[in-house]
Amino acid sequence: MPTLSREQPEPPSRAEPHTARRTAESFGTDAQRYDRARPGYPDPMVARIVSGSPGPEVLDVGCGTGIAARQFQAAGCTVLGVEPDERMAEFARSRGLRVEVATFETWQAADRKFDAVVAAQSWHWVDPVVGAVKAAQVLRPRGRLTIFGHLYEPPAEVAEPFAAAYRQAAPDSPLSHQPARRPTATYQAGYAKFADAIRQSERFHAPEQWRFNWEHPYTRDQWLDLLATTGGLTPLPTDVRSHILDAVGTAIDAMGGSFTMHYTTLATTAVRADAS
Repeated sequence: MPTLSREQPEPPSRAEPHTARRTAESFGTDAQRYDRARPGYPDPMVARIVSGSPGPEVLDVGCGTGIAARQFQAAGCTVLGVEPDERMAEFARSRGLRVEVATFETWQAADRKFDAVVAAQSWHWVDPVVGAVKAAQVLRPRGRLTIFGHLYEPPAEVAEPFAAAYRQAAPDSPLSHQPARRPTATYQAGYAKFADAIRQSERFHAPEQWRFNWEHPYTRDQWLDLLATTGGLTPLPTDVRSHILDAVGTAIDAMGGSFTMHYTTLATTAVRADAS
């Protein structure tokens, strides 16, 4: 599905997502909606990260409105967010998260160290090679880097009308040429690329790949709320975005007004190699 897949790691043939700053910085247009509509992350994954880290201090890279950060806080962690969009950062602060505004590449750690560095649906906006080296620099010995995100692929009955409407409304967008649905292997390849960059840094033990399957029911309005926060739609003019959302809403109405989304949350994780 073009809009949502844009928020996943790109296939090797495409330009690197971290260079697409206009899209990367478009999500704060409606931070409240973003926080309301975006799903959280599997609790077993959060618990696994926490238990596999040497302590409770977490750095959340590209924390957005703090969706993942609040889950780590609930698990007993102390979290600092780094977020390039002041609008998203301000919302996260309003929910009790400490946030510093910067891209991860330019952020100044000032000798601070962390037990875990996490990136929830955000690492594709970071230069993967620079990011891996910097994560190692700010991690304590045996600290853990974990990059994770959702595989967003709704049923064909929803994805096909979306793709058709997107091609009609935004024919010049690179996303209009993507297939309506992309295979799981495409997303897995993106997380494998993250693992390759981690290996190339030579700062970590061999990366692991984790996978968590779960599902969530959506009403028509709930799905349109989420869809409006995704990277293929946030940069579009309001009338174009509305045209696409109307087409998807009509399709969901034809399904009875709701559907169940089968999610897969993928993670690439590695422990800092040196013990000094």
